[in-house]
Amino acid sequence: MTMYAEVIGDPIAHSKSPLIHGFWIDALGLDARYARRHVLPDDLAGYFAERQTDADWRGCNITIPHKQTALDHVEDPGGVRESIGAINTVLRQPDGAMIGTNTDAAGFYAPISDRDLAGKPAVVVGAGGAARAVLFALARAGIGPVTLLNRNVLKAAALLSAFGLKGKALPLGSAIPPAALIVNTSALGMVGQPALEIDLSPLPDDALVYDVVYAPVETELLAQADARGLETVDGLEMLVGQAAVAFELFFGAAPPRDRDEELRALLLA
Repeated sequence: MTMYAEVIGDPIAHSKSPLIHGFWIDALGLDARYARRHVLPDDLAGYFAERQTDADWRGCNITIPHKQTALDHVEDPGGVRESIGAINTVLRQPDGAMIGTNTDAAGFYAPISDRDLAGKPAVVVGAGGAARAVLFALARAGIGPVTLLNRNVLKAAALLSAFGLKGKALPLGSAIPPAALIVNTSALGMVGQPALEIDLSPLPDDALVYDVVYAPVETELLAQADARGLETVDGLEMLVGQAAVAFELFFGAAPPRDRDEELRALLLA
């Protein structure tokens, strides 16, 4: 039988993961497939119970809103619950064990790993599953202090403390301080979601603006940054980066990253 993996979420129609994994599967000539699956929060436990008995299922990627709750349905040998607190990938082992892991942190950091951001201030918007991976990466890279903007300020403050980051939590919509890096980890700006209303004028001319939203690829945040002449990183870079790690875990083969430009053109078509 054909091995397969999939991406789950609610909503899920916007996901570009099937395009990415399908491109790599075709490029490598693998007998495999990758699909999207709409899973409601109340159906999450049943989904994993069903997949656990399917020997052809290699695992799944996880998107909004399941990145934290999925931890309750899988094993966590790597201690992701304690280190990041959210997973974006589940792997089925040959014995049926379901293992949770997180490739978001590596996918987020890869596009900015060559920049000297250690000890420099950053602003992060949002406090969900993606924010946890980003904050984990920032802490590991020694980036900070961090200003975290979120509707729930207490939750934001707790996250900063959990990752040992110095900084402050502010309500969403607050004026941002000067920073070397700003990252939107929220769904604001995504198709079907409200816009992220934020004024980038306090940022210095060498600041980097990063939006993990990829539908649309050019969000209002990135358009505002482009108008300022600021360097930007769009959500496709993180999406492809985290997918590459997951792909090798699912299918046991490294994706052909030398064809990234061709893949990006496909994703933008």
